[in-house]
Amino acid sequence: MLLIAALIWGTTFVAQSEAMDQMGPFTYQAARSILGALVLIPVIAVSDFAKKKVGTYVSPTKESNKKLLIASFVCGTVYVVAAAFQQVGMAMGTESGKAGFITAMYMLIVPIIGLFMKKKVGPVIWGCIAVATVGLYLLCITGDFGLRASDAVVFGCAISFALHIVVIDYFSPYVDGIRLSCLQFAIAGAYSVILMFIFEEPTWQQIQSGWFSIVYAGVLSSGVGFTLQILAQQRTNPTIASMLMSLESVFAVLGGIVILGEVPTAREAIGCALMFAAIIVAQIPFPKKKKLKA
Repeated sequence: MLLIAALIWGTTFVAQSEAMDQMGPFTYQAARSILGALVLIPVIAVSDFAKKKVGTYVSPTKESNKKLLIASFVCGTVYVVAAAFQQVGMAMGTESGKAGFITAMYMLIVPIIGLFMKKKVGPVIWGCIAVATVGLYLLCITGDFGLRASDAVVFGCAISFALHIVVIDYFSPYVDGIRLSCLQFAIAGAYSVILMFIFEEPTWQQIQSGWFSIVYAGVLSSGVGFTLQILAQQRTNPTIASMLMSLESVFAVLGGIVILGEVPTAREAIGCALMFAAIIVAQIPFPKKKKLKA
């Protein structure tokens, strides 16, 4: 599920780049989020119908609805903050490659946050994170790596996406994953609409011009990708999940090859190989050392 989500998000970079030529970032974010919420409504209905057929449907209670609303509000708020940091940082001057590298630093931040939540990370995982970070650097950074104010803003995006992974890990076992995804984007869409009217001058013509990018991102990236993330994190360690999702940078390069006909450099190819290798090794169930009896 997480690999499919990363693949969708990686190819969405092409759609997002095209959409920015037609409209403002908050207009785009509002349209894709609202569409993402809408496409999940029939999915929820079909899922409920199927559960009723097999007798596994559980009627929501006042307590479960309360948990769902709290989870949706928290996840939707953190997601909007992350997206805003990324968009503003790139608008201030951070190049897309560097922005991708800084954003994907959430795979380092997630296990650090986990330490404060008493979740241990083994030395093999730390080693894999280090190798994946080197691979990500080779993949995304092609020029000077001097840090600017805009880079600090994008780093706020990395912190926010790390928090998004952590809060989903916390809430997903207690709520319906598809409902959480739907409400998360409804809340994100509401935030984005407010920001859109404050900072931009949206028109219906802008929406029409970028309709394909909005549909691609709204249906696949928001509706499908983030739903897969929520469902998968019910069964996956958040550190491993963050490493798998960071493969979106690799899939973005592969998407450029397939869709745009771009040819990767040797540096990019090595970066992709290191990331794939690190993430595969991170998922190998190495036997734990047995403690010697006194």
